[in-house]
Amino acid sequence: SVVSSRPLSVAPNQVLCDCGKCKCDEGWYGEACQYPTTCNLTRKKSNEMCKNSQDIICSGAGTCQCGRCQCANSEENGLVYGKFCECDDRECIDDETGEICTGHGKCYCGNCYCEAGWHGDKCEFQCDITPWEIKKRCTSPDGKICSNRGTCVCGECTCHDVDPTGDWGDIHGDTCECDERNCKAVYDRYSDDFCSGHGQCNCGRCDCKEGWTGKKCEHPHSCPISVEESAKKCQGNSNLPCSGRGKHIYGRIFICCFKDRVSENMFLLVLLITNLAVVTGHGICSCGRCICQDGWFGKLCQHSRKCNMTEEESRSLCESADGILCSGKGSCHCGKCICSPQEWYISGDFCECDDRDCDKHDGLICTGNGVCSCGNCECWEGWNGNACEIWLGREYP
Repeated sequence: SVVSSRPLSVAPNQVLCDCGKCKCDEGWYGEACQYPTTCNLTRKKSNEMCKNSQDIICSGAGTCQCGRCQCANSEENGLVYGKFCECDDRECIDDETGEICTGHGKCYCGNCYCEAGWHGDKCEFQCDITPWEIKKRCTSPDGKICSNRGTCVCGECTCHDVDPTGDWGDIHGDTCECDERNCKAVYDRYSDDFCSGHGQCNCGRCDCKEGWTGKKCEHPHSCPISVEESAKKCQGNSNLPCSGRGKHIYGRIFICCFKDRVSENMFLLVLLITNLAVVTGHGICSCGRCICQDGWFGKLCQHSRKCNMTEEESRSLCESADGILCSGKGSCHCGKCICSPQEWYISGDFCECDDRDCDKHDGLICTGNGVCSCGNCECWEGWNGNACEIWLGREYP
């Protein structure tokens, strides 16, 4: 017969072990002498102590004895166990051989954990390749097993389903090396399109249509919008060019991502062939979007990848008033919160703002004539109203 190898919890000083079986002292009984013969608990109190998380007494696989579950093991093989009899190792027994995990693995709480070279729910299948070959087949180009995004079974990767809804793509490839989420358009925060709607996603990389470029096909080869419109897009969450991180030159051009309080002669300015692109200390402003240099990231290239503070110091600066790190809606980098790009509507120093609270007009947040700042529209010059829907100028733009 099948007997579990799981060690039993033995009550101290109450048991004598004789040839693998317990001889209990007076007043105790059970396979490990763990149950008292007399109980000072009421039946109600006892049953409450025996309920599992679903409020089922001993998981329906045992009886409650003075607040402790006595699991039903008719053959005294110990296959049903656990504080609430929640584990049933009988599920690991192979129907054909009658052995636990077919003798090629170990069972824990009803699940088989197979030895190398074996697989299956009950370790019933043997791989026809060597362990070395198994590892070789599952190793991704970056040297990781299934790219750390899947499990290797007999030389084949089973990729993790990172997002069952499919909203942001999935993981696939022979070694789970392809991540379609990398194709999500992150520059246009009001779009969920992959490759910005201007290309095809191929193994986590965008193949752009003619006339478009960029990692997410977010940049046109030539800018279709006016200089003024592009400047507005670089404005950020204030009425200053590039949210106060830019400088206005030549009457019409804005320098994006300009480092705060640094003299102009420290930057190399080069006008490109597009009608707005300007190279600065941290990136290029191209058609209303910042393209960051290596070592910088963020919508305005405002975040340096280097950090000169400890993790503890950084986290202390990212805690919101309620003590939660970045309001639970972002990550902390060098003392500043970086809000989740998947949740485009989250903003604020501590990711505490929801831009969906901003008024809309014609289906556009702030009517497209301003930016949403912590639930309120900040209108561009010449516009007014809760949704920036009112033009105050003499001529309509």
